[in-house]
Amino acid sequence: MGIKGLTALISEHAPKAIIEHDIKTLFGRKVAIDASMSIYQFLIAVRQKDGELLTNDAGETTSHLMGFFYRTIRIAENGIKPAYVFDGRPPELKAGVLSKRLERREEAKAEGEEAKETGTAEDVERFTRRTVKVTREHNEECQKLLRLMGIPVVIAPSEAEAQCAELARGGKVYAAGSEDMDTLTFNTPILFRHLTFSEAKKAPISEIQLQKVLEGLQMSMSEFIDLCILLGCDYLEPIRGIGPKNALKLIREFGGLKGVVEHLREKQAEKEEKAADAEDGTKKKKGGVHVPEDWPWEEAKKLFESPDVIPASEVELEWKDPDIEGLVQFLVTEKGFNEDRVRKGAEKLQKCLSSKQQGRLDGFFTVKPKEADDKQVKGRGKSSKAQSKITEGKGKTSKTGTKRKAEEKAESSGSKKTKNRK
Repeated sequence: MGIKGLTALISEHAPKAIIEHDIKTLFGRKVAIDASMSIYQFLIAVRQKDGELLTNDAGETTSHLMGFFYRTIRIAENGIKPAYVFDGRPPELKAGVLSKRLERREEAKAEGEEAKETGTAEDVERFTRRTVKVTREHNEECQKLLRLMGIPVVIAPSEAEAQCAELARGGKVYAAGSEDMDTLTFNTPILFRHLTFSEAKKAPISEIQLQKVLEGLQMSMSEFIDLCILLGCDYLEPIRGIGPKNALKLIREFGGLKGVVEHLREKQAEKEEKAADAEDGTKKKKGGVHVPEDWPWEEAKKLFESPDVIPASEVELEWKDPDIEGLVQFLVTEKGFNEDRVRKGAEKLQKCLSSKQQGRLDGFFTVKPKEADDKQVKGRGKSSKAQSKITEGKGKTSKTGTKRKAEEKAESSGSKKTKNRK
């Protein structure tokens, strides 16, 4: 799910934190990509013309494998070295949110069946995509594929986004790659978004620099985490009645979530007391701000500040030559892909991973950005605002590359449901 409304707040208050790149300008970068998010994306996006998932002769879903194989080759062709990080066991605090997602998925399934009888084709497709679920088998197949491709695979103890952030913080990669904005909440210095999007979307890669986000929002890292929790994260339901602008205002006013929650509970108690004293006995309309009785924001904050990750110093990322015959056996023999395309793709990948790339100009210099320190930001009173003294992190320049030729025509073309053409 990520953090609700965070992208819009950053765009408005810290626009310098977001840099858009053509993928070609990112050559030479190593990126830790949230694989669990990527699987979900591919299951939704890589489909046949009729909206159904790609399958082989045996009826097995292959959309996720198609997405990983061709998108990873595209990334490597542009000089980027990807490493994929998979989710481990979710934190216990996330159980409630996962349960509600399951309920919504079942509701969408029922609505989809109804739409088949009375709705349009668009309705059926919409509800069908809402029922997508990433399974253990999907994860295991993608891990097997990536290892055969020679791409590093990391299994996180818990959240993949947190592990990606740890690898970026520890210098193993330049950035974390994910669509989930909570990767910033896990303290990644640099976040890449849209890296695994289809080339047909023509979406630029968005680079978000955490240091400049903090400067623009005039916040310490601790306050930023509080803001993200208040906006709504994967661990807690958002507080009803608090939108993004109001959340930012409250965190700035009270200096943190503790003061905000105390203030909101006081207002809520006053409102309930007035309602109890009402003499007319009429039923009052529900509305306004409501803080759930059980809203353990302190636990959520601990998960963001000290997530369960493998220390970056203990992770070795190694890119190897792809096992071409192993790929043919897995993708062609077992999954029904087109052998000629698989071999050509594997050879292309091998060339990209083994070739010596021209060094980046910024690679000749070492700049150590000063980390944001909570002590640098003075506490704010209810009627005062403190100026942040967080130093500016290093900026990045971008170039506009020429439009690259499409190599994924077959991916977007229609294919029979009973046979995968790749």
